[in-house]
Amino acid sequence: MSVEVRLPTVLRPAAGGQSVVNVEGATIGEVLGSLQARFPGVEGQLLTEDGSLHRFVNVYVNDDDVRYLEKLDTKVQDGDVVSILPAVAGG
Repeated sequence: MSVEVRLPTVLRPAAGGQSVVNVEGATIGEVLGSLQARFPGVEGQLLTEDGSLHRFVNVYVNDDDVRYLEKLDTKVQDGDVVSILPAVAGG
């Protein structure tokens, strides 16, 4: 499956300045793995050493937060849009 991945500003330098890239994968885990293989500079910024999502990274498939779906096992379909957003905290 080819999906569109929208990258936050912090990851764009590792992707040659691109804000949107297309990668392959059938699940969010595979999509993120493809993204890391294609752009090694994002390694460690998305997943922890044990392979789970960093708690300060939010990932959406279309408009749905994967943390409330099947996390890294969330299935994607051809043409889906995956958005990666850094968590924002403040007060």
